[in-house]
Amino acid sequence: MSQKIRILVAEDHLIARVGVTGIINMQSDMTVVAEAVNGRQAVERFRENLPDVALLDVRMPKMTGIEAAVAIRTEFADARLIALTSYDGAEDIRRAVEAGVLGFLTKDVLHDELIKTIRSVHTGRRYIPAKLAAKLAEQQERPQLSPREVEVLELIVEGRGNKQIAYDLGISEETAKNHVKHIFGKLGVQDRTQAATIAIQRGIIHL
Repeated sequence: MSQKIRILVAEDHLIARVGVTGIINMQSDMTVVAEAVNGRQAVERFRENLPDVALLDVRMPKMTGIEAAVAIRTEFADARLIALTSYDGAEDIRRAVEAGVLGFLTKDVLHDELIKTIRSVHTGRRYIPAKLAAKLAEQQERPQLSPREVEVLELIVEGRGNKQIAYDLGISEETAKNHVKHIFGKLGVQDRTQAATIAIQRGIIHL
């Protein structure tokens, strides 16, 4: 019998972690060798167990799944990683791909697709479902927000006006207005409510 695919599951929600682990351990060619409840622990468990594939929840405490992916890939350049998320925001997908993640799945993934993704990533192939790949392509066609614009957008999501944004960032109110105008243009929105909604939907800002 060929050696089983050794897997690390990093997920802070117990029920989700138990569910994924159970599905994997039912496969004759797979076994979960380690579990982690936050991003920092995921890096430690990866270092200790050197799994063939690691599943990382995107939004974990102490260190996000994306940050954990970057840390793991810095130390283990050939690490084969899959990002799991409750959301399907294009920005999360883009960040995961840039971090070197080979697979990206939402947590409503069907049993068969989860297993298919693990087997695909284990062989070194990228696997992103068609629906998510389309979102990523659409995101890449849009003009990207600058780091400063993301900071301004975070404050818009928090409900700050231009005057407060200017004060918080140590810039003039006119500069704050210009940033807001450019953000609206890049996001294709007309007002602050739309900007905040799009920011959260696309995963640009995490609440």
